[in-house]
Amino acid sequence: MEIILHLGAHRTASTSFQHYMHANRKVLAARGIGYWGPDVTRDGILTGVIPVAGRSSVTEQLHRARGRIALRLRKAEAAGLCQLVVSDENMIGAPRRNLRGSRLYGDIGDRMARFANAFDGRISRVAISVRGQDAWWSSAMAFAVGRGHRVPGPDDLDRLVTVNRHWRDVITDLACAMGGPEIIVLPHEVYAGLPDEKLRQMTGIDSPPRKAARDWLNRAPDLAELRKLVTARGGDDARLGEGTGRWRPFDRYQTLALQEAYSDDLFWLGAGADGLARLTEETGPVKAGQNPPIGQTTRGHPNDEEERRLA
Repeated sequence: MEIILHLGAHRTASTSFQHYMHANRKVLAARGIGYWGPDVTRDGILTGVIPVAGRSSVTEQLHRARGRIALRLRKAEAAGLCQLVVSDENMIGAPRRNLRGSRLYGDIGDRMARFANAFDGRISRVAISVRGQDAWWSSAMAFAVGRGHRVPGPDDLDRLVTVNRHWRDVITDLACAMGGPEIIVLPHEVYAGLPDEKLRQMTGIDSPPRKAARDWLNRAPDLAELRKLVTARGGDDARLGEGTGRWRPFDRYQTLALQEAYSDDLFWLGAGADGLARLTEETGPVKAGQNPPIGQTTRGHPNDEEERRLA
């Protein structure tokens, strides 16, 4: 049985993909494709892969997690499944940690090495979505502010631009941690509203089901929503800046710098990613680049339940 991990990332329509997979779970099972989403991964089966303080030793926690996973995998194989898609973006970390450290998934290597161990080296393929850094950080900050975090200041924004860690570094760390599995990279700008096409790229399925394929969940709050939320808790909504629609906290020069960094990431991926990963940019008859994001001014593709513990 092939085991395929879908790692998000956060703010790349992961919840929409999981909603799609859940809605089609029975149909997919009949075609030999099983699915573990957050309702499974956060209900105890993965507890201990990332050690929990105050419990047994780190080694014992991982050993018990390996046993639970192996038992569940045997049941999946006994049910006749040929492929299993495991989708949980929290495997690679949490956006709040990225924001605190001003770094994209700085501990993805350590975390994913533990998951590779927990699945006993049986992972066949890993899928991860990337998104333009200007849009990714903006979405992550909007989501965080909407949930009560403070509005970031100029120094916070500067750090996000100047810290030299981008998707290339994330994918390199991921590949080093995982070892052998194929890594496929799905640009958010291509696949955001196409969970069925994501599934096709992950599994090779012909004619994936269409039910719930165009549902869009867990959007980041826009400026109007953020102003209401910040004001309601006694904050200064003027710190959000002017404008309407999507919150764009970065200034023009910061935005250009982040877009250029993403263009470099995509160029590296398109050139083969040093043999570490494969960039997928075609969705059947639709090709990447036909509809560039609003505000794109540089070459390339500049530019989403979230932080519950895996338990």
